[in-house]
Amino acid sequence: MSMRILIKGGHIIDPLQNINAVGDLAIAAGRVVAVGQVGDGFAADQTIDAKGLIVAPGLVDLSARLREPGYEYRATLESEMLAAVSGGVTALACPPDTDPVLDEPALVEMLKHRARQLNQAHVFPLGALTKGLGGEVITEMAELAEAGCVGFSQADMTVTNTQVLLRALQYAKTFGLTVHLRPQDAYLGKGGVAHSGAYASRMGLSGVPVMAETIALMTLFELVRSTGTRVHLCRLSSAKGIELVRQAKREGLPITCDVAVHHIHLIDLDIGFFDPNARVSPPFREGRDRDAIREALADGTIDAICSDHTPVDDDAKLLPFGEAEPGATGLELLLPLVLKWADESRVGLDKALALLTHKPASILGCPVGDLRPGRSADICIFDPKADWVVKPETLNSQGKHTPYVGYTLIGQNRMSLVGGVVAYQAGSQA
Repeated sequence: MSMRILIKGGHIIDPLQNINAVGDLAIAAGRVVAVGQVGDGFAADQTIDAKGLIVAPGLVDLSARLREPGYEYRATLESEMLAAVSGGVTALACPPDTDPVLDEPALVEMLKHRARQLNQAHVFPLGALTKGLGGEVITEMAELAEAGCVGFSQADMTVTNTQVLLRALQYAKTFGLTVHLRPQDAYLGKGGVAHSGAYASRMGLSGVPVMAETIALMTLFELVRSTGTRVHLCRLSSAKGIELVRQAKREGLPITCDVAVHHIHLIDLDIGFFDPNARVSPPFREGRDRDAIREALADGTIDAICSDHTPVDDDAKLLPFGEAEPGATGLELLLPLVLKWADESRVGLDKALALLTHKPASILGCPVGDLRPGRSADICIFDPKADWVVKPETLNSQGKHTPYVGYTLIGQNRMSLVGGVVAYQAGSQA
């Protein structure tokens, strides 16, 4: 049941429309009807006082694993959708590495149906590029797109056969589909658990070299030159990789890219004394790589920041570093970690929020991520000054593992609306 809602006196930031001012926002029939000035004729059923808070489009996350179907012991749609809306994320893309893999239209329809019933964040599935993510047989991408897939991905698996990858890209191009790929060579760094460098050597950890990323990028760019397929590069991690992307963009290749929010802050030294919470994929690299990521975000080379939310259960995480499963919880930390980067890099809030709203939305080709009249009223209202300590027990996600346990972060979501309905309100379970 959608109501007429007036959000009063908040600092509205909508990067797409260049709105950055205190004002009101009116919602009716689940959609935005007015931003900034709301006429006297608008009779609200509910008024939300947003004084001192930022009112922004709901965040759009390019990669959040919901673990359904197949891995419900790690997380469920219920837990992760609550984590999403409590973090201000109102739309997310989920990779196809579920069990079974999202390579059949019926599985995609089932996931979308389950997500719709929960009435929380919008879920946009990425379909598998190859059957079972095996890298050998291309899926029926056109049928999967019809079932609701907004792009195609191999998740963290690689297509080692370049001929198959070429054919997959040609197929995607024919139907105007976007392919999301993690640039990583299948053999270099296979079995590696940390960045190949002095620190990993000293700690006796097997390494993943930067060239695992750069060689994969160069191969991909050749294939994109040949096919003209729109490719989104997921989770860049190195200075050299970013430089190659910068050159490819200058050349005019139809590519976009993102970085995981953890990589904006942490480096290989943050593994500390073998902390399995800092075991992620791709691994944290050196300080200069992190600095290059920050610069590339500021200058627009990197198009979006995602949470790379990967809930891992205790049995798979609380192990020696080399055996622990990579992954960290991220949905609830995405906003404050981006605010932290923006503050440290002196990047304006509007520019930072663009990387979490309309830019990822345009990569997915989905009508979310801005506050234009007529859009679905997906909104996050957050306190940019609230500080809070990251404690596993206070996270809504079933994934409690993050390298940020014990950190004090600044910036906290207070309320999320999805389709004009309050999906989350701090201090109460909406």
